[in-house]
Amino acid sequence: MRKTKKPASPLLALVVSLGITPLTVHAAMVGPDDMSFYDPPQMTSGAPGDLTWYRQTTVDLGTGAVAHQAWNLVYRSTDAKGDGNRVTGTVLVPDSPWQGAGERPVISYAVGTHGLAQRCAPSLQMADGTDYENANIAAALQAGYTVLVSDNPGYTTGDTPTYMSGAAQGHAVLDIVRAARQLPGSGVTGNTRVAVWGYSQGGQTSARAGELQPDYAPDVDLVAVASGGTPADFFDTADYLNASTGSSFLLQAVIGLAEQYPQGIPLDTLASPYGKAEIEKVKADQCVFDTLFDYMNKDIAEYTVGNQSLGQLISIPSVHDTLEEQALGGEKMPVPIYQYHGTADEFIPLEQHLELKKKYCRKFSNVTFGVYPSEHIVTQFQAAPTVLAWLDDRMAGQFTLGTCLTLKPRPTANANPGGGDFVVTLDQWPLDANIHLATLDQDVKLPEESTFTADTNMTAGTLDGDLSVPDFSTKLNIVLPLDVNLSVEPSSGTSGSASLDNQGQLHVDGQAFANITVKSAGSGVLQIPFGCKTESPVAFPVVFDGPISDLGAGNLTFTGTTTFPPMKSCGMFNSLFTTLMSGPGQEYSFNVSPPAPTTW
Repeated sequence: MRKTKKPASPLLALVVSLGITPLTVHAAMVGPDDMSFYDPPQMTSGAPGDLTWYRQTTVDLGTGAVAHQAWNLVYRSTDAKGDGNRVTGTVLVPDSPWQGAGERPVISYAVGTHGLAQRCAPSLQMADGTDYENANIAAALQAGYTVLVSDNPGYTTGDTPTYMSGAAQGHAVLDIVRAARQLPGSGVTGNTRVAVWGYSQGGQTSARAGELQPDYAPDVDLVAVASGGTPADFFDTADYLNASTGSSFLLQAVIGLAEQYPQGIPLDTLASPYGKAEIEKVKADQCVFDTLFDYMNKDIAEYTVGNQSLGQLISIPSVHDTLEEQALGGEKMPVPIYQYHGTADEFIPLEQHLELKKKYCRKFSNVTFGVYPSEHIVTQFQAAPTVLAWLDDRMAGQFTLGTCLTLKPRPTANANPGGGDFVVTLDQWPLDANIHLATLDQDVKLPEESTFTADTNMTAGTLDGDLSVPDFSTKLNIVLPLDVNLSVEPSSGTSGSASLDNQGQLHVDGQAFANITVKSAGSGVLQIPFGCKTESPVAFPVVFDGPISDLGAGNLTFTGTTTFPPMKSCGMFNSLFTTLMSGPGQEYSFNVSPPAPTTW
């Protein structure tokens, strides 16, 4: 059961009400309940990780999330230039006791791209129940971990986020561990085992945090890093993003890096008037899915003075040096790292992440590389169970050999071509399907080899796919228990609408059509052939509304009831089969999930 929020101290309430900003705060205080929490007292001295103030809060991680306590906090950190800054974040602790050895360990969860507007901060979105990464955060809590979620520098404090500034982000996810030690009730101590886990922007953050930890935060007991969908080489990544599906991420990276490195990327002289107007629009009120669709396939040249191309911008020495500074792999990873990537990733190129593995391996890092058969968003959530299982083993002190020494062929990318519509392809995804025959009151389970293939065009809002079901045998009580050989053969495929809204909610509304044939019936090998089938295809509505995370997490399930048409070509048994297998009220459940990952 969650505790109620604690009131601010009388002294702090007086300070806030009078509008006085203390010059020095010697100990963390309880902060106010309203948005003034994000405008804390200025600290003239202190060390990275010092906790400024905190408050108990509630977050909405969706149905099924384990009971937990949550706090917001404001803490000191360090930007990429070595200057002190303030960062906000959230600490979540499960109510149930830790089941492993020692004290409860921590996952510092490095978030992916949220957008540059202040309202996009994870702490605000988790409070509203709208954070698209809720599923992974909830899974880490379910596994028993204390979860720390930094908002990253620039959010909630009124500044422009220094998006994709790896050192600043890496410092923030390490310093929140230090801050959590000072939080009453967190259970985090100097001996707490820590892992950093992140994907996409968070993949960059987690890898950078691992590289920085030995020198920046040796007091943090880091035992593992998980880094997925990682932009390790900004030159390759920028070229991949520009004028393509994920071009909004490039625009945001330019804005974020210019905030951290104003001399390196002087936006005032590089951006055209139109570009400056678009930059202000992105910063003002756009979160990740707003920008994803609004700026898809835009060329960076559209925003520059004289329409300078990406190549021309990168050739500017200060710009080149700024991008070079974000490169990963310059240091040995001091702890085991699980890198992972989708082969169909349309946002972050696979090849440059494979090269990062080689860099780490050449420095004798302990690397395991997971290869997933899907695109960027799907992989983020499909990987969660594997990541958590791998982290569980590291927290338990189990040895891992890694995959630096492998004879497997190098993975190859198979992403949809960039520069067009945003299409998420489901390529022969396993289909777990069951049909309940109403009159017989029996279940027919489709074979394990069944698959679902589809292109979901998020730009055009269309769904176009097909079922693939091998012929199979099932036992049905038709007068007597019989072995019945059935065929479920798609007729006109699966079609309808599919869209992703600005809140990260997936909407599917379509129909799958299939002919159902009783090929034979009998006992064992003694079969009487029939060729008896439905007069017309059976329509199975495929309707889904839920978070995009369900697509990767294997929770894309279509359920409902349908009507089976009368049977034909059954000979003298036509009436029998029609009576037993036709009519309304036939229930079905189709679940589709991504194919299993491998390692390289």
